[in-house]
Amino acid sequence: MKAILTSFLIILVMLTTAGCAGGGSGKKDKAQDETVSVPDTGYTGIKQYMSGQLLVMEVTFRNGVREGEMKTYYQSGELQTTFWYENGLREDTSRRYYLEGQLFRKTPYKHDTIDGVATQYYRTGKLRAKIGYEKGMRTTLFEEYTADGKLFKGYPEVVATVSDEYNSRGLYRINLELSDKETKVDFYRGEFINNRFDSATVKPINIINGKWRLDLKKTGAPGQNYVGVIASILTPLGNRNLVYKKIDLPYNDLK
Repeated sequence: MKAILTSFLIILVMLTTAGCAGGGSGKKDKAQDETVSVPDTGYTGIKQYMSGQLLVMEVTFRNGVREGEMKTYYQSGELQTTFWYENGLREDTSRRYYLEGQLFRKTPYKHDTIDGVATQYYRTGKLRAKIGYEKGMRTTLFEEYTADGKLFKGYPEVVATVSDEYNSRGLYRINLELSDKETKVDFYRGEFINNRFDSATVKPINIINGKWRLDLKKTGAPGQNYVGVIASILTPLGNRNLVYKKIDLPYNDLK
């Protein structure tokens, strides 16, 4: 009788252990199935980004991708900029504000690239500037206005002086400067392409011995009888005015 009872207890323990093992395996398989069939789609909602105790940015997400309005803030807490995102890309119009809350700038975006006419405003609300862009590149559209609404025209001019050593050294040197020598400027050799300033098609002109200098050399092969120069002039309002100057050449084989 004692032997039968002992055998019964052993069988009961084995069955109980097997049952527990089987139940654990079932739960694990279910969890794995749920992980595969219901993937994590990312955060949906508004995330706040802090610098210490200061709120610096708020970003709206949908399924882990920027979607909707993004805001940045000044250290004092006032709204600085707003952007609109669609599927992770900047679209529509971004806005930047003065610290006091007035609108400073509106910038149009298409597919995360500036495209259209950006506008700036004085604190009074009057138009300050209009600057053209196309597919991220500056266009020739550029207008700045005084605080009383008049179109600003007092920009310095590009001045070119030449040193002709074509016959003796095969060299034709062009020195460039602005009529106002205090104004900051960068010079480029090249042309506007379809009224756009494309940095990939222009070449920066170097400063040599304190002067912007373009050295053209005799090649013997026919070429253009002029050279195009674009000046990127920093204006009193902090914008860049792109000015083109065509410089005629007395020889058509310079490069």
